[in-house]
Order: sequence, then structure tokens, then C-alpha cells
Amino acid sequence: MDKIKIIIRKEWAEVFKNRMVFFSIIFMPLMMTAIPLIILYATGDSSAGDLSSQMPEQFSRYCPQNLDGTECFQFYMVTQFMFMFMLIPLMIPVNIAAYSIVGEKTTRSLEPLLATPITTSELLIAKNLAATIPAVLATWIGFAIFAIGAGIITTSRSLMLALMDPLWLIAIFIVGPLLAILSVNFSIMVSSRVNDPRVAEQLSAVVIIPLLVLFFGQISGFIFLSRQLILVIAAVLLVIDVAIIYMAVRLFQRETILTRWK
Repeated sequence: MDKIKIIIRKEWAEVFKNRMVFFSIIFMPLMMTAIPLIILYATGDSSAGDLSSQMPEQFSRYCPQNLDGTECFQFYMVTQFMFMFMLIPLMIPVNIAAYSIVGEKTTRSLEPLLATPITTSELLIAKNLAATIPAVLATWIGFAIFAIGAGIITTSRSLMLALMDPLWLIAIFIVGPLLAILSVNFSIMVSSRVNDPRVAEQLSAVVIIPLLVLFFGQISGFIFLSRQLILVIAAVLLVIDVAIIYMAVRLFQRETILTRWK
């Protein structure tokens, strides 16, 4: 455990020197939090009339019955962008994990690390934690800021309860970390095979595509998130995470990585 802690501190000390990585950890959660709050504030004018008529018919059926037209529209608009909180644990680890291996290749700091008596499993656990912890914390803090801001902006207890539906709590606190683990290990697999941090980041970003499909599917009305669907997604992610961790360990070969340095 001491070895893992040392590597995590080393990772953070080196990775956060990269302005782009640091910027993504700070700016992205703030942006993802600000957008739904701005929408909630902008649509809160009760004089706007019955805004529920502007919603797609297939969604209005799922609007809580105790909400009026304006509140229903607010609920509809904000929940569309709640998906953005799921992008945070996917995108931040891509920047950190992709840089942590390829960056060490380019700076020649990986060779002495691989020469130490630390095992491959300990090394990958440390790199997983170093990338996952900031992403998960940023997601949770961003959601907490959103919850506080929503409580200040809206005066409707019914709307607030609807926005804090257990569906989103499951998505943020369970699915979020599972997405971060998926993103980290996929990035580790890519980083183990390339020699350019920018190429690693670009290839690793492919992991975001399935979530974007769900996002646009929900906006278009083809997909509607429910607690059952979120639980299914969590179960599938758990299986995928186990498989991709195994693959990452298998693909991370010390000798091969060192000999492929240019």
C-alpha cells in the first residue's frame, strides 16, 4: 500500500503540471454544473405560461404529475443536461491516464519506475487510483454544487424532489465511478501501445461515444432513462470493467513498453 501511495503522489505531482489536464479537471465540472443551473434559472419565469406544450409528447408522460407546466418544462430541460455529469468521469481520466504512461515514455521517467521492485498490478492500481479519484471527486463535487444551486434557484419543493430523483443519485454515485474505471483502463491499454500523448488522448476519447449515443437518444426521444435502465447500465459496466482491467494488465508488458520507446 505504501508503494501505491508513493506512485499516486508522484502521478499527481507530474500530471497536474500539465496545464491542459489541470484545466480539464477544474473547468469541465464547473461548465457541466453551470449549464443546467443556467437553464433552471432562465426557465423559472412563471409568466412564461404553460411551457409543457413545448416538450416532446413522449417525454411529457413521464413528468411528475404534481408539477405545473413551467416546472414540468424545467424538469424536462434540466434532466436532458444532467447527462453532462456522466461525461466528467469519462473525460477527465482520459486526459490523466493517457498522459501518465505516454508522458512518462517521452520524458524517460517510466524506465526507472519499471526497474523498481513494484509489481505490475501495484503499478496499474496506483495509476487507476491516480486518474479515477480526481474524476470521481470532481463529479461528486459538481453534482453537490448543482444540488445546492438548484435548491437556491427553485422555490418549488416538488421540482427539487423531482430533480434529486434516486435515478440520478444512482447514476452519479454508482455509474460514475464505474465509467471512470472503464475510461482509465481503456486509456491505459491505448497508452501502452502508442508513443504520443496526443494520439493516446484522441484514441482514448472513443470511450465517450456510447454515452453520447445515449445522450442524443434521450434528447430525440428514442431513449428514456429510468431507474431500471440505469441499474442495467451499472451491471453491464461492472462486467465490462472487470474484463477491461484484466485486458489492461495483460497488455501492459514492461519489456515491450521499454523496447518500443523511440
